[in-house]
Amino acid sequence: MKKNTLYKFALSAFLLWAPLSLSAQEPKAFGKPVSANPENGLIRCATTQYETYLQEQNPKRETREHFEEWLAQKIQQKRTQRTAADITGVIRIPVVVHVIHNGDAVGSGENISDAQILSQITVLNQDYRRMAGTPGHNTIAVGADMEIEFVMAQTDPNGNLTNGIDRRNLGRESWTTYNSMEATLKPQTSWDPTKYFNIWVCRFGANTSDETYDLLGYAQFPTSSTLGGIDDDIDGGPDNTDGVLIGFEYFGSATLAPNGNYGDSDNVYRYGRTATHEIGHCLGLLHISGDDFSFSSCTVNAQDSTKDYCPDTPATRRYNYGCTPGNSCTASPGNDMIENYMEYTDDSCMNVFTQDQKNRMRTVMENSPNRVDLLTSTVMNPPSASVAKFSILNGLHLYPNPVQNVLNINVSTNALPDSYTVYNSIGQAVGSAKITSEANLTLDTSNYSNGVYFIKVDAGKQSRTLKFVKN
Repeated sequence: MKKNTLYKFALSAFLLWAPLSLSAQEPKAFGKPVSANPENGLIRCATTQYETYLQEQNPKRETREHFEEWLAQKIQQKRTQRTAADITGVIRIPVVVHVIHNGDAVGSGENISDAQILSQITVLNQDYRRMAGTPGHNTIAVGADMEIEFVMAQTDPNGNLTNGIDRRNLGRESWTTYNSMEATLKPQTSWDPTKYFNIWVCRFGANTSDETYDLLGYAQFPTSSTLGGIDDDIDGGPDNTDGVLIGFEYFGSATLAPNGNYGDSDNVYRYGRTATHEIGHCLGLLHISGDDFSFSSCTVNAQDSTKDYCPDTPATRRYNYGCTPGNSCTASPGNDMIENYMEYTDDSCMNVFTQDQKNRMRTVMENSPNRVDLLTSTVMNPPSASVAKFSILNGLHLYPNPVQNVLNINVSTNALPDSYTVYNSIGQAVGSAKITSEANLTLDTSNYSNGVYFIKVDAGKQSRTLKFVKN
């Protein structure tokens, strides 16, 4: 009798515990169920969940249904009549990449190298231009050249020359909660989204208890124009979070920048397609299988409204992982389009955007707030007023390096920089001076302790930082 009672108690305890355990293991993003790769547990995309989160935070944010109704009208107008807003030829989008770190040297940890960043821009241009001779090329009949290119910004928000890479030390190694990224990371570093396309690169949580654990990235969907009329109460959403956010390990191409910092030991997501996928969302694309998680329909109607509103992407009833072809809608001819950038497959499988996806993207670029403003942005050009000052810094070098007693600052022009500041390896200022003559271009380091230092030289609104070693 006692054993039977203990058995019943143990069984009851297990039945109570089991659902909780299963629930705790269910992958989530922004508190919502999300699909994870069954092979490695990585979460390819959290954009759908992020959109739900934004709508919960702001009930006035535009619904997906409203956006799709607006976009369908714009696409139909584009097909039947030419307007002054229609853009022909290649669209060039100015990009800023915000590298969020906590003081790591460039090329270390999440403070990824310039080469890794630029390899990602190369991949984007190969993919969005369907570039022959690259992994972005395909021979699929419905495949299309998006005629969209990504260009690093050359003018920063203060009118200074930039290389389009914004390295920001926010004093935090990893970002473990979605709220921290939405309330702190993005708003503190965002550049005007009407002039720059913002891409953030950071380290997500490394512990299973972290909200952002195993995440690759997510994006903010575009919104419709709400100028005038009955839709005045619709909120287009926050500007200072607009863009895409990607884990540093999944940004760039291990083929083009093999010495980069990639965290995917299975070599599945290290070829730059996370950014291609997320930017697709930013420009109006949905996952080709739809995002209601029911996958209940294989119907492809005239608008393909049961999934991605692109009739030329085959009917699909699942998120596909890996690179194995298959047909999840047997009543529909042909396999699922595992090659599509808006699928969940491995980076190496992806090489297709379709013509209907192109129509959506370019219609968004021509009409959606922030996106349409990028068409007239001039920040991909250098600031003419700053070129002269920048040329001073461009030829700057230090000698001897390593140094013992006297460090010389060499400039390649007759003009002089304005000042310099010296920092030690933990970022403390240990010296500074105005540069009023060539005599100020020498620095007495005899009293400096041995170690690594950084000298920031200022010229007008420009600055350049160089490293030297004291022996």
